[in-house]
Amino acid sequence: MTVSAPTTYEQPYWANGLAVVGVDEVGRGALAGPVTVGAVVLAPGVSITGARDSKTLSHKQRVALDVTIRSHAQAVATGDASANEIDMLGLTRALRLAAQRALEELAGAFDAILLDGRHDFLEADQPTQLVVKGDASSQSIAAASIVAKVHRDQLMTAHDAAFPLYGFASHKGYGSQAHREALGLYGVCPLHRLSFAPCCRQEQLSLLPTDLPR
Repeated sequence: MTVSAPTTYEQPYWANGLAVVGVDEVGRGALAGPVTVGAVVLAPGVSITGARDSKTLSHKQRVALDVTIRSHAQAVATGDASANEIDMLGLTRALRLAAQRALEELAGAFDAILLDGRHDFLEADQPTQLVVKGDASSQSIAAASIVAKVHRDQLMTAHDAAFPLYGFASHKGYGSQAHREALGLYGVCPLHRLSFAPCCRQEQLSLLPTDLPR
């Protein structure tokens, strides 16, 4: 049986003729690469079969669902904040910047926001409802987590070609043992978050590409 996150949180908005966007982020705990925020507006009554917490899905399932979500949702957007922006702004403000970029791309296609988690990092003008474990209990948030994860994974896979020493295509910038060993051997590259341990203790490699894929 295919499990999907419910639309319980969306129903009150739909019943009042309001469009609601689900918002979720990925990449918060990575050592390298951006934080990415996904935003998805589902049409009233629409259900995406299998859409649930992206962490419970395989890569193949996420990619297939990403296509389905983008085909059937009213609006879909992603926003990124780079490692450099994370270092300059701090993680919370960088998350807000990534979310602003995603929501601005939707160009007013929503009236309210369902945000995953306990803390409102958005500071948006629209009414925002926090949903704890929202990627498991709200289908629009689950859809947002899927599109964000697929988008960020694709970015990190593209970065692997520019920085092949680190294995970004495998671990996507998270702190795997292989990634930490590469940091010890080669130091950091421009994708690393220098405000995060252990990156802040490493020297940066020279002669690395500067025009990173986005």
